[in-house]
Amino acid sequence: MSLTFAPPSPRAFGLAVALAALALDQSHKYFMLNVFDIAQRQPLHVAPFLDVVLSWNAGVSYSLLSSKTAGARLLLILFQASVVGCLGYWLWRAPRRMTAAALGFVVGGALGNVADRMRFGAVADFFFFHTALPVGPLANYVFNVADAAIFLGVVLLLLEGLAAGPTASASAAEK
Repeated sequence: MSLTFAPPSPRAFGLAVALAALALDQSHKYFMLNVFDIAQRQPLHVAPFLDVVLSWNAGVSYSLLSSKTAGARLLLILFQASVVGCLGYWLWRAPRRMTAAALGFVVGGALGNVADRMRFGAVADFFFFHTALPVGPLANYVFNVADAAIFLGVVLLLLEGLAAGPTASASAAEK
């Protein structure tokens, strides 16, 4: 009797990645808020460009769409849930594990931030990248594990798209 291993379907793989990203994000936030008690220790200087702090973000990236009222928070949660639903549908239909993994990172990270918004009214961020330069995306940026998972997923989707090259339908349309 021989045992054979069948690799997981793209769908199962993507769902596992999403659950892992969500679990890692939420366990890290629990540790930082309840065990390490970052609120009492901040800022913690790790490197000349990196501090560990506690920052509550009531909006999305760079505090855009700040939702300080209950109604605005509910609208933001509904918007995020609809985006997660669309990405989940894409993940469900993903033909390759790479696509499913990338979408899993984005979905898991987004769910982690939605969970914060529902529980705390804002998203807990901890990693403060800063430079002396007044420009650039990392000039003053505070993020968390969920944000890193979302970023990783987007980068993987971009790399996969670049590696695939032009699609057959695009090539046929040009002729």
